[in-house]
Parts: sequence; structure tokens; C-alpha cells
Amino acid sequence: SEAADVLGLMHYMEVLRLFTDVQLVPPTSDENVTVTETEFNSVPVRLYLPRRAPGGLRRAMVYIHGGGWCLGDAGMHGYDLMARRFSNELNAVVVSVNYRLAPPHHFPVQFEDVYSVTKFFLQSKVLAQYGVDPARVCVAGDSAGGNLAAAVAQELLEDPEVQTQLKAQVLIYPALQALDLDLPSYRDNAHKPVLPRSLMVRFWSEYFSSEPALREAMASNRHVPAAAEELWRFVNWSVWLPPAMRGAHRPGGPAWGGAELARRHPGLLDPRASPLLAGEARLRRLPAALVLTCEHDVLRDDGAMYVGRLRAAGVPVTHHHARDGFHGALTFLAWPLELALGHRLLNTCLGWLRDNL
Repeated sequence: SEAADVLGLMHYMEVLRLFTDVQLVPPTSDENVTVTETEFNSVPVRLYLPRRAPGGLRRAMVYIHGGGWCLGDAGMHGYDLMARRFSNELNAVVVSVNYRLAPPHHFPVQFEDVYSVTKFFLQSKVLAQYGVDPARVCVAGDSAGGNLAAAVAQELLEDPEVQTQLKAQVLIYPALQALDLDLPSYRDNAHKPVLPRSLMVRFWSEYFSSEPALREAMASNRHVPAAAEELWRFVNWSVWLPPAMRGAHRPGGPAWGGAELARRHPGLLDPRASPLLAGEARLRRLPAALVLTCEHDVLRDDGAMYVGRLRAAGVPVTHHHARDGFHGALTFLAWPLELALGHRLLNTCLGWLRDNL
């Protein structure tokens, strides 16, 4: 990817996208679930409808795939298998969203796409069309999708047009803040497979812009202006991380950057991009949450800090931390990328949803 990018043959993310595209499967129905592709508010979605008799109104889930806002598709084999299990085992309608990707689309396009789908689905007439109980709808996502799911759950609280609120949120190793890219988890897992720090920095920077100056500033963790100092308390890991996750690391003061980058890219300080920047008044109104984190993951501390902040705000939170887990493990569900760990994490999500949705 780097070689093609440097030589001008193909954008870095376009090369990576070739690896995800080979995992695409068609929307094929089976004996348990009817699978179709359609659009909600002009945004493509893959829809999973249980075939069993409903026995009353059904649960529902809006699922948002990961991929650093640059990669991924609801039709990838791992996501397709996951959605089928959610639909069949929970007797739930699952709406898996195919939002636009960076590049060429940057923040807030990805957020706006998933928010548009969720808001459309939550309309009374749409829920009724699919036989969904308005009191049993959740939003879920992994990685960048977990970021978008958390942001959607927050934004819905402020929308006077939304009458139906979410019952729950499931955030799977979510990316939740772009202020500090030098957390203990970023240090501990800087060179781990699947999501090294350099790739996560690239994902964050591409989410906002393809400008090399932003990527370079984020790589050195000098992309936030001193004027944003009041936001630092929301991501202060010496406060919000449990001692076991801090390890032997010692916090230092933030390394402030110039104001120009933040002026050109206001998304850097936008809670829709970094849900950890939301104040307590907003957090305390959120629905119950399952937050899943993995030890060997640069995003481990984002999820753990959000757990701390949600609990401090009085939100019911279940934190499942996989000490043997790594980023992306939940989608390792089928040969040749099948792991017992992936099935175990998926079963954890299913069990929580049975009890809380």
C-alpha cells in the first residue's frame, strides 16, 4: 500500500480496499434469514429479516461496520455471518449500513450517512412496516463503526424530530477520541498485527482529510491546539483508565500543536467524531451499553475510558475485556479466518443483547 501510494499508482486506502473486496459475499437468503439490499434515505443497507414466526413485535439492530472510515462493507463475509446470527438468534431485524468511505468522502459524511439511516429506521411507520418493537431497538458497531454507533446514540438525544429512542448500544473495540494518540494502549500495541499505531493514525487522519500535514501532526501527537485544553479532562487517561491498564506508563502533559490544523479541520474537536468529548450532561441520558475491548489493541483505552465516563454519568454499562483479544477478532468467524476467540466474543454480545434488548 505504501509503495503504490508513494509511486502515485494507487491511493494507500484503495490498495487496502482490494483485500476487503475479496471478502464480499452476495446477499443470499437461507432457511433462517431473508437477506436483501435496499436503501434507507438514499444510503445503501443490507437488511436481515428473520423467517421464524415473530410471536409479537421483534427486536431490531442498526449495525455499522468497521474499517477506519476508509474500508469495509456490510457484505464482507465476517459481517454477513455476524448479522445473520444476530437476526436469527435474537429474532431481530438487522439493518447493516454501507456508508460512504474516505477517501474521497471525509467527516462528517460517514456520520451523516449512518445517522440518516438510523433516524429513518426509527420512524414509527418504518418500525411498524418491519414489525419492530419501538422499545427494543439498538445501535451497534465495531472499531470505526463503534465510533459511529456511539456518536449516533449521542446525537439522537438532541434531535427533536426523533420520537423513538434507542434501548441499548453495543460498542465493539470502538475508536472514540482523536485528541491523544499516545495512550498506554497506543504505546503497548504500536506494532501489533491487524491495527498498528501507524495504520490507526492514517485512518484518523484520512477520516478528516488527505492532507499530509495533518497525518504528520497526528503521528507525532501534535495536532491539537492549546485552545482545546478544556477538552483534555474528557480523555485524561490518568483519571479514566483503571490502574491495571495504566501499567507502568506515566502521564505527561499534552504536546500542543498550532491552531491552523484545527481551524482547517474542525472535526478534530467535534464530539460527532470523538464521542469521548461529550459532556456529562449528554452522557447521562444515553441508553445502557456493552463496551467490548481487547488487550492487544491500540483502541483498548478508548473503550475503557468511555466505560469510566459512562459509569460516572450513571449509565448502566457492561465492560467485557478480552485479555487474549486483538483488534478485529470478532469478525474471525469463518475459514480461513476462523478463531474460537471470534465466536466467543460474538456469543458475549448475543448473551448481553438477549438480556438487555
